[in-house]
Amino acid sequence: MATVLTIAVLSLMIWLYLLSFRGQFWRVKPVLFDRGQFPLPPRTAALPSVAIIIPARNEAAILPESFPPLLQQDYAGDYRIYLVDDQSADHTGEIAQELASDCPVPVTVIESQPLPAGWTGKLWALHQGIAAATEEDAPDYLLLTDADIGHHPASLTRLINKAVAEQRDLVSLMVKLRCTSGWEKLLIPAFVFFFAQLYPFTWVNQPDKATAAAAGGCSLVRRSALEEIGGIAALKDALIDDCTLAYKIKHRDAKGNDRFHNIWLGVTQEIHSLRPYENLDSIWQMVARTAYTQLNYSPLLLVGTLIGMCLVYLAAPIGIVLGVVLHQPIIFGVALSTYALMSISYIPINQFYKTAWFYPLCLPFIGLLYSLMTVDSARQHWQGKGGNWKGRTYEAQMGGDASG
Repeated sequence: MATVLTIAVLSLMIWLYLLSFRGQFWRVKPVLFDRGQFPLPPRTAALPSVAIIIPARNEAAILPESFPPLLQQDYAGDYRIYLVDDQSADHTGEIAQELASDCPVPVTVIESQPLPAGWTGKLWALHQGIAAATEEDAPDYLLLTDADIGHHPASLTRLINKAVAEQRDLVSLMVKLRCTSGWEKLLIPAFVFFFAQLYPFTWVNQPDKATAAAAGGCSLVRRSALEEIGGIAALKDALIDDCTLAYKIKHRDAKGNDRFHNIWLGVTQEIHSLRPYENLDSIWQMVARTAYTQLNYSPLLLVGTLIGMCLVYLAAPIGIVLGVVLHQPIIFGVALSTYALMSISYIPINQFYKTAWFYPLCLPFIGLLYSLMTVDSARQHWQGKGGNWKGRTYEAQMGGDASG
């Protein structure tokens, strides 16, 4: 009885700490597309030049929807687009050429060279695109964006405006993920919730905090800052490339100082991921691909994570049941209070994704599923199948230097 009560109290204390001292991760802020936040530079001012780099592998089905908005940005400065066809088997490159045929924006479609040893496919594609952009006319900024991202016409303007106004070396957006199918509604908002819990956005955005993270689908980086860390080659084998990039940009030349370089991570309603996750298996594989990498392939960290997930997400509902079965009102009350705090913390992300009212009550079940995905990620790694993505399997490599 005392053990059950101790676990219930510990779970409650953890949630009180998370809600009070973990960077307000649950608030789903900050948001980029507040048009009144920063005045746009005058049209006569010299605007930075930008190269948009898009790695694309087997994206023929999605390009007709995602590519045109990038060709129609309202940015008044100079920008060019470089799409790297990463050895696609579905005519991705040809479709990109067709879509760009009548576009006034300069578009270069690059056929990727074979993947060298020690590189992940996406980073090798980015490296080639950046090399081509720099060779032509070195841009001031690079927008690294995935082929499945549906941009707003003002995406580039707002990103540049944010970077220039606040002197940020990296501005990244957690785009709004697709949330249509039943499994997406159950698990996709939680993906953002857990990410923000691990890397509170407010901490990422403070130069006096070591925490660094980014979202790889939409990241604007100052070219000179990228070159200072050694370019994309500095993270060539990273499976969690976005957070690795953020860490290296923020921490470069830190030398033990208590201040780091300025980066920014936020959310948006206006830029969307078009990637569908129609069933549990597709979401499962997306998470399992890098979950164990995030734990640096450590069995001890895996065990610690599972214990932590049980304390944070499963102790409350189990405590409620045991409190009723054992006729222990104190255990029941403590566990119910924890369940209430947990559910309330999930309401903002639930509202952001406009899903049904009962999903916050499902958080323990969601936490259980993500725990099982993490275990399966370790299993795949131990069987030599880790990091499988778009037909490629990557061996154990660096897990990203992002710091919490």
